[in-house]
Amino acid sequence: MSSQINAEIIAIGTEILLGEITDTNSVYLAQQLRGIGINLYYMTSVGDNEARIAAVIEDALQRAQVVITCGGLGPTVDDMTRQAVARATGRTLVFHQALLDKIAERFAGFRSRMTDNNKRQAFLPDQAIPVENPVGTAPAFIVEHEGRVVISLPGVPREMKYLTEHAVIPFLRERYGLAIIKAHVLRTAGLGESTLDDRLGSEILEMMNPTVGLAAHSGQVDVRITAKAESETEADAMIAAVELRVRERIGDFIYGADGDTLEDALAEALKARGLQLAIVEAGVPGSIRQRMERAGHVDEIAYAERYAHPDEAEPGDAPLRMRAETIARRLASAAPDRVGIAVLSDPTREDDRADSDEGSAFAVCLGDNVRSRAYGFGGASETAQTWSGTWALSMAWQMTRGERGAS
Repeated sequence: MSSQINAEIIAIGTEILLGEITDTNSVYLAQQLRGIGINLYYMTSVGDNEARIAAVIEDALQRAQVVITCGGLGPTVDDMTRQAVARATGRTLVFHQALLDKIAERFAGFRSRMTDNNKRQAFLPDQAIPVENPVGTAPAFIVEHEGRVVISLPGVPREMKYLTEHAVIPFLRERYGLAIIKAHVLRTAGLGESTLDDRLGSEILEMMNPTVGLAAHSGQVDVRITAKAESETEADAMIAAVELRVRERIGDFIYGADGDTLEDALAEALKARGLQLAIVEAGVPGSIRQRMERAGHVDEIAYAERYAHPDEAEPGDAPLRMRAETIARRLASAAPDRVGIAVLSDPTREDDRADSDEGSAFAVCLGDNVRSRAYGFGGASETAQTWSGTWALSMAWQMTRGERGAS
């Protein structure tokens, strides 16, 4: 297995710094590097300025064996990556007629006229390794420099992804004899991050290979198991062994893995027991109904109503949590196949005030069993719109499965 290899990603383009586009390329590249066991410690964005690009590349070469630039390989005057790489590595630019011929072929295939400025794209730093781009007009290239590597890719996402998969990853695997790094994510709901951390314990969370890490989201937590091995089969076996141990400790709260969603898990549990949801949401924008419908689970909703204010759904002076429980019971009692869910939130309140726990509340009722929870934040906050909905879905999922409720 190879020693540790470090990489850096440099996203090039003034439009990134101006906020005109989102740099999704760096995220994709980071995921691909992780998958082949290359460490990534820095990601940089730099505008269309040759001196600044060159300086960023020089800095990166001091820290990393692999530097990947993305963008700035087009034909216009503000596409400066070629010049900047040459400057950073002390080289001149050299014209490649074969590259220009390939570019001309691509334009002919598009039935489009190639302009004179496309000739710029056929200039590469001296002794660079050309990387043909069969899905675009901007050739990529690789420069070997003092035992390190600069890989320059086009910024068009489709072209960048194709070249990464078909050229960059194979090159890096061969050059560095890279191991396989594989990740498997267990999706949990119903436990907070600190409680989950405590249940798993240091014995699992401090493992070196595979590693186990937690990533908290609004109302749910992911458990990521990552293994480094010589082969995918070996990595899978390592992950499976750790997953078994994780499930022994928190299995009741795992609703799926990798791309699974809480909405799908709840829908499956409802179908298994012939149940449907009856939902009332007041002071929040109907996120539970919207989430279920977006996931394609319209048939699992028997009734859904949204109100602008909790007083419209359940008038009175009782605390929100008690009123949510009253609504949930009423919804569940309307038919024997109903799971009642009520979310009530103060639409004028945003912050989480220490002097009160009544900014938002939700309750879930199935049969004679009702469970509820209250929060300090209110419906004017994004937190109330995501957190309370996720916790309500989580509680409904656990109750429908016959498991203990969220804690």
